[in-house]
Amino acid sequence: MHPSSVVSVLRERAGLQPDDLAFSYTDYEQDWAGVTETLTWAQLYRRTLNVAHEIKRHGAVGDRAVILAPQGLAYIVALLGAMQAGLIAVPLPVPAVGSRDDRITAVLTDTEPTVVLTTSAVAPLLCEHQPDGVGAPAVTPAVIAVDSLDLDDPGAPSMRIGAAPSTAYLQYTSGSTRLPAGVMISHRNLAANFQQLMAAYFPESDGVAPRNTVIVSWLPFFHDMGLILGVIAPILGGYLGDLTSPVAFLQRPARWIHSMAKPLPVFSAGPNFAFELAARKTSDADLEGVDLGNVLGVISGAERIHPATLDRFCTRFAPWNFRDEMMRPTYGLAEATVYVATSTAGGGPKVAHFEPVLLSEGSAQRCPAEAGAPLLSYGMPTSPAVRIVDPDTRAECAECTVGEIWVHGENVAEGYWKKTEDSHRTFGGVLTAPTNGTPKGPWLQTGDLAFVSDGELFIVGRIKDMLIVYGRNHYPEDIESTVRDITGGRVAAISVPVDETETLVTIVELKKDARHELDVVKNDVTTAVSKVHGLTVTDLVPVAPGSIPTTTSGKIRRAACVEQYRHQAFTRLDAAS
Repeated sequence: MHPSSVVSVLRERAGLQPDDLAFSYTDYEQDWAGVTETLTWAQLYRRTLNVAHEIKRHGAVGDRAVILAPQGLAYIVALLGAMQAGLIAVPLPVPAVGSRDDRITAVLTDTEPTVVLTTSAVAPLLCEHQPDGVGAPAVTPAVIAVDSLDLDDPGAPSMRIGAAPSTAYLQYTSGSTRLPAGVMISHRNLAANFQQLMAAYFPESDGVAPRNTVIVSWLPFFHDMGLILGVIAPILGGYLGDLTSPVAFLQRPARWIHSMAKPLPVFSAGPNFAFELAARKTSDADLEGVDLGNVLGVISGAERIHPATLDRFCTRFAPWNFRDEMMRPTYGLAEATVYVATSTAGGGPKVAHFEPVLLSEGSAQRCPAEAGAPLLSYGMPTSPAVRIVDPDTRAECAECTVGEIWVHGENVAEGYWKKTEDSHRTFGGVLTAPTNGTPKGPWLQTGDLAFVSDGELFIVGRIKDMLIVYGRNHYPEDIESTVRDITGGRVAAISVPVDETETLVTIVELKKDARHELDVVKNDVTTAVSKVHGLTVTDLVPVAPGSIPTTTSGKIRRAACVEQYRHQAFTRLDAAS
């Protein structure tokens, strides 16, 4: 096992600072006011060992251990116990009651686990997700309810796994365009990416946050950002992880704000929708006594970041000492562990505007705000290495030319589990005639389009999501941003063939107070899209919030939107008109 693996660092912390708090989890399902459970480093290590010894009764080194448990400390103990036993952990979401989740079944088929780690409340649900038929594993995995074990038994001997696999866990992607694929994250990846992100977020202190920093997170543990921020970073950095669940945040966004209002330094993160929801749903009464002045930084990532949302969040909480420079827009992906680039520290999010028509043609030219598409700067990292590459010629792009983001560094994962061809295609990029100081390969080909302007990285969208309307390329995110500025809700821009011609359709989620003005909304949207992008909206489909299909991380599943539109599966709010 890697010398700086998560479990080896945990063992050291349990020995050096046994009584310091490691994790705090607040459960709001038992009580609206919250019930908090804590673990010291010594308690966490002891529970991890006890789970590991139970796992070894059912699985061998290198086998897979799936974690299917609710958000909570038991999930963390199960994950670390799997790693401690030398198995490859597979973090997944808890299945919904009374329904079969095909994604979970697909992952169970793909990984063929010998052990499933869960809780006694969830264990009865797992029979609905066991693969059957052709391709089903020959061996049914053992199901271990972690909370039924004697986790605090002091008699468990220490455990050292000499021939443990390099892979720590499989991070399954959302599967927005294909079946989910398991990214093989190694212990080396975790250590390298942690150093990279800390150097980027805390450059003024040589990549080290204050020792008493608290990491606040409600993000799900089965998602890459939630796992790294909420579980891995507290262990590798020695920081207290102050945690709760996504449901707790959605029920009352003010809980997130309150958890960041501490007398200690605080670091946190969230996707774009969370900042929007917190700004809209947190009242002045909710903020009585709140002081956000000790926040070190809040990452915005995991989904498309809207500059207007960040501005609304910063403005909303400015009276409570939240400052623009605390906001840290960040780009990353599971194939690079989690982190790739973030905006330069200090000064707050930086937005530049670019001429939309030229941008759709692959050229970036800055222009006045009133005439341009707003894009966020993500700075330019030194580690990992990032280059903008023409995906056809595999040559590095000149500045202000749109190309694919390629990433090289020790944070880049080993590949996809049991998918050799996909791994070679995604992780085996080789540059033609690389510039001085640039490795020839291998490079991670991210599938994301971006360009560099004045030495800063700007992201414009996904290659596979590119819309071709009337023979011209358009980035759906730019169109969605234009529409979203008018409607305020989630938007999906898709191209749909009509009489062998691709036409633009927008699926627009509308709040109740906007539905009585559908004609006004349609007129404003079609006018703005025509003016900014030179496109005609063939159909605007108004739907209720939550209607647009998304991945587990909140990204819009545009391919699914196209299928739903083709089959008239959206429940239109204008159906009666």
